[in-house]
Amino acid sequence: MTTQTFAAKLGLVLKALSMSRGRLAADLGVDKSVVGRWMTGVVKPSGHNLARLTALVARQREGFNALDWDRGLEGLARRLGADPAAVGDTGEPPAPMGIPLALLDQVLTNTRLRGAAYEGIFRSTRPAAMAPGRFLHDHGLIRRAPNGLLRLTLRCAGTVVDGWMLPLGNQLFCVAADITSGAMLFGVFNGVATHRADIVDGLILGSALDAARTPTAAAMIFERLRDLSGDEAADAKAFEAMAACDPLAPEGSVPERIIHLLTRDFGPSQLARGGEWLLQMPLALSMAMGPAFGEFRTFGGGDAPGAAAPTSPSPLSPPAKPAPENA
Repeated sequence: MTTQTFAAKLGLVLKALSMSRGRLAADLGVDKSVVGRWMTGVVKPSGHNLARLTALVARQREGFNALDWDRGLEGLARRLGADPAAVGDTGEPPAPMGIPLALLDQVLTNTRLRGAAYEGIFRSTRPAAMAPGRFLHDHGLIRRAPNGLLRLTLRCAGTVVDGWMLPLGNQLFCVAADITSGAMLFGVFNGVATHRADIVDGLILGSALDAARTPTAAAMIFERLRDLSGDEAADAKAFEAMAACDPLAPEGSVPERIIHLLTRDFGPSQLARGGEWLLQMPLALSMAMGPAFGEFRTFGGGDAPGAAAPTSPSPLSPPAKPAPENA
C-alpha cells in the first residue's frame, strides 16, 4: 500500500467517522502536522501509530482491524458503513505526485551509487536568524526512501522539516518543506568523494520565523552523529531523542573556526579588499570530509541522548586546552 493510497483511505475513514484532522491528532496524542503528512501522502504512519489508529477506528466501528486497511476504497467504505459510490470524494484535494525534474534520472543514478555515503543521523550548526550572535543545532535523519531518493527529516525546537537530498556531481541539493510553519527550504551543500560523509557544509535559503517571514540565506554545516543501524524503529527513536535537545547552542560552545566559516563578511567592502562579493561556500574553505582513517571515529554529539560516545575529539569541537607546564 503506497503513501498516496493510504492517504485516500485515511481521508475516507475521517469522513465516515465525521472526524477532523485536529480531533484525530488529539485522540492519538500526535502533532497535527503528523496527521497532515499522513493525509497528503508524504509518509504512512509507523507500525505503532497505525495500531493506535486502528484501535481508534475500532471503537466506533466494532471489529475493525489492521487487515481492513488492505481493502480497496469501496470495500473499506462498506466496512465503515459508508456509501461505496461516494469513495471518489474523500473531502481532500488530490495529493500531487511530485514536480518533474529534468535531472531526476541523474539524481537517481547518483543516489544508487553514492547515496549510502549520506545516510545517517546528523547535527547542523547555523546562525540563529532570530537571535543575532547565537547559533542553532538542527538534527537531521537521512535515509534512502522506497522511491530511490534520499529522504531528509529535520527537527528543531518543534519545527518539522520533510524533504529530499539530491546528489548531483560532488554536491547535495536540498528541497524540503517546513511543515510546521508552511514554507519551503532549499540548500546546496559540498559533498564528499569518500564512502561516508562525516561533515558537509553549504548554504540554505528559507523564510525566517518573524512576522514578515523574511527570506533568509545562511551558511550551515552538518556533522555526523551516528550511522544508521538497519533497525528503522531504533534509528527513529534515537533520532527523536537527539532532536528533543535544546537547539540553541550554549554560549562559547561553537569553535571559532566554525563561527568564521558560517559568518564570513561579504559585499562591496570585502570585494574591495579581495574578499567575497556574494555569500558563498567555496571548496577552498569547505570543511566537508569523510572518515579521517580512524583519526575521528565519531563526530560531535557524544553528549546528545542516543548518540554514541566519541572515541576521539570531533573536528568541530573546540581544541583542547594545553596542560600546565608543571603538570
